[in-house]
Amino acid sequence: MSAAAGRPEGLPEAVPDAKPPHAAGSGTPQPLELEGDAPAVAAMSIDPQQARRILEAALLTSAEPLSVGQLRRLFEEDVPADLTRRLLEELREEWRDRGLQLVQVANGWRFQTRPESQARIARLSPERPPRYSRAVMETLAIIAYRQPVTRGDIEEIRGVAVSTQVLRALESRGWIDVIGHREVPGRPELFGTTRRMLDDLGLRSLQELPPLADLEADPASLPVLEDTLGSLEASPAASDEEQEAST
Repeated sequence: MSAAAGRPEGLPEAVPDAKPPHAAGSGTPQPLELEGDAPAVAAMSIDPQQARRILEAALLTSAEPLSVGQLRRLFEEDVPADLTRRLLEELREEWRDRGLQLVQVANGWRFQTRPESQARIARLSPERPPRYSRAVMETLAIIAYRQPVTRGDIEEIRGVAVSTQVLRALESRGWIDVIGHREVPGRPELFGTTRRMLDDLGLRSLQELPPLADLEADPASLPVLEDTLGSLEASPAASDEEQEAST
């Protein structure tokens, strides 16, 4: 199998971790100490604490992650991007011991339920999270780790035909997309993952996926992304289309 070389355009790169500006061992955010941003802070007509409360309100009421650029539009003042990130880090530390946590994902920042509380919170929702078959999850894993890949590449790794319903399930979820065509006879479609998938997995970039060193050595041992997906568990029973494709 020969997959197209290189990473597809638009895939997010790793975002370096920023260290929160607070005293070590203290759960209370300390006042901003930004030597390099001192002129920007002095020029702001809005108090940094008030700015943090505005960011908090916007993130708590947003259904989608918000980027630094979007958050800067909350202010009439020209709040620099670096200062906005520092305020977000302070806010993340302020919520460190609460039921929600502020996290950074591919498309920006968002509040989400802490993993240890998700199962209990789910009891309040009559809608159960979607459940996916092993065929769907294995296909997603192959695309995530080996992209860009064609349908033929996926079939060669899995050793069985890939049902159209499997690909449709991932496309309808917004986790994969066609990102090009391989320049060979027939020009088959090349599939890659989306930033939406990274958001749903709570990741900032593909580099944060768990290592898959054993895939190259033994493709048959390809693990499912169940641990990373959390509540999005694979269904033990495949759909009729998937069972037919596996025979």
